[in-house]
Amino acid sequence: MIQEITKDRVRDNTNEDVNTEIDRVTEQNIQFYKEQSREVILKRLQELDREWDIERTLELNASVIAFTGAVLSARYSKLWLSVPLIVTAFLAQHAIQGWCPPLAIFRRMNIRTRKEIDREKYALLETLEKMQ
Repeated sequence: MIQEITKDRVRDNTNEDVNTEIDRVTEQNIQFYKEQSREVILKRLQELDREWDIERTLELNASVIAFTGAVLSARYSKLWLSVPLIVTAFLAQHAIQGWCPPLAIFRRMNIRTRKEIDREKYALLETLEKMQ
């Protein structure tokens, strides 16, 4: 039961090579920033707070495409209503399964999960605590 609660459905549905690359870059960032000054680490922490995770990226992507389909249907043809229908089906699929077609594209663009971002963030917070 605990394993199901802590399961990361996005990582489970991402190509292992992509996960490995994201982990490599995250670890590289951690090692780099651990050697930096307090001010540089604080600036990086602010960047991490602003970094969009995969969920936010998927939500905006779906909203923009669905809205565009609705506008095009009002302006040109009702056939454009198929676009918001497909996009909302993808969102539902992601909510249920943790996967949808755009997920693979965004993950290959190194869009991280909140857990992946937080891993870097908390490692840098630990570094700051050790500096004091």
